[in-house]
Amino acid sequence: MAKLSGGEIYPIYFGAKPELLRIAADLRHSLTRSERLLWNKVRNRQLLGFKFHRQHPMNEFILDFYCNDARLSIEIDGNVHNDPYQKERDRERTRILNHFGIHELRFSNREVETQIEQVINRIIEYLESCTLPPKGGRAGDGGSMPPEGRRAGDGGSIPGRGKGWR
Repeated sequence: MAKLSGGEIYPIYFGAKPELLRIAADLRHSLTRSERLLWNKVRNRQLLGFKFHRQHPMNEFILDFYCNDARLSIEIDGNVHNDPYQKERDRERTRILNHFGIHELRFSNREVETQIEQVINRIIEYLESCTLPPKGGRAGDGGSMPPEGRRAGDGGSIPGRGKGWR
């Protein structure tokens, strides 16, 4: 369960439906080159001890990478994200993630493949801005939370959207 600043309690999947859980499980077996490259850098608590999940179902979406303790989503965008329609969908998705107190970092495939160290440094900068787990503890033990202003607000519902939002 994840507890947000407004007192709401959500499971780590924020209400994702069983079908989305199955789709995410399938996607974990078919990562893109960029996703594989980043996964090899963030897996096994390599970044400041924070645990990342890949192809993580959340509400109506599947996040490329998600760190629950830092409330951080990392998205790797291919060329389709340059389309104006897709850019609008991405903005709406970011708004919804922000409502749940989740910060989103976006990188292009090209950035991940040609500038992986800069990508990792940006992720580390965000993680360092989060409260770190207690000394001797590990992120994932429930000891780290994002700083104020990066958590969900007073709750409320998210307006419904049509199918296809992922």
